[in-house]
Amino acid sequence: MRGKQVELESLWEEVREVSLGNSVDRLHSSPTPLQFLRDFVSQNKPCLISNAISHWPALSLWPTPSYLSTSLSSSLVSLHLTPNGQADALAPHPLHPSLCFVSAHVQPTAFPRALDLIRQPPNHLVAYLQQQNDCFRTEYGELESDCDDHIPWASEALGCLPEAVNLWIGNHLSETSFHKDHYENLYAVVSGEKHFLLLPPTDVHRMYIWDYPAARYSYSEESGEFLLELEEPERRVPWCSVDPYPATGSAEQERSKFPLYFNGPKPFEVTVKAGEILYFSEVLGGMVQTKYVVSSR
Repeated sequence: MRGKQVELESLWEEVREVSLGNSVDRLHSSPTPLQFLRDFVSQNKPCLISNAISHWPALSLWPTPSYLSTSLSSSLVSLHLTPNGQADALAPHPLHPSLCFVSAHVQPTAFPRALDLIRQPPNHLVAYLQQQNDCFRTEYGELESDCDDHIPWASEALGCLPEAVNLWIGNHLSETSFHKDHYENLYAVVSGEKHFLLLPPTDVHRMYIWDYPAARYSYSEESGEFLLELEEPERRVPWCSVDPYPATGSAEQERSKFPLYFNGPKPFEVTVKAGEILYFSEVLGGMVQTKYVVSSR
């Protein structure tokens, strides 16, 4: 059995060396549409691009909280609240024998108040502006002139404009668990940084994607307490079972439970800093250490 495992690990490494290399490519300027399509999109290969959004006013304006609060003073935004910063992730349910797939409590909140909760989080909750479904153009319209409405070289290579543009604002407590995306992503960081773990789609078998009952947090502002409730009627969500950063006390148990992940090739790791864009498509990924970001996908 050990011999077969060694052969499998060797095959994984060879596939990576031939198709993906051993790290995420870094470009110091925007690629041409042809280069982007040929070297990255067609090969399903991630890359990190510097100096592609240096002309955006957002880079100098958005790091100032007062600018954002003033620009969005009358805007209601979708604020996601959790007790620990882990939304769309697996968590134990006190009345259920197994883990659940947990979504955040979402409430419309005046943007200045939302930003205050993100910048100075209370001890009992983590606030994250992580709405999807084109939220930048629906909830943050006052900021649209601060950045381009699309990335020209990417739009030309892909043959379309972005279907959705999202703005996500969080802090160092915000995390996103391992998951699989089914679309092209251009992830631009305006302020702060975001750390990614990426796996190629050929590694999907290493993620132990199982079905979990769906649950959702509800939050009471009066008591400051969260309640975790199973969805009714029951809904099951296929989700990655692997936590790449298991707690110290459970590390050995996690390694023995998910050997294909922990004994296989390491994920690609990349930290996207202000002014940089990360491209990835059809990959499995997770990320931590979120600060102010604008995500276009």
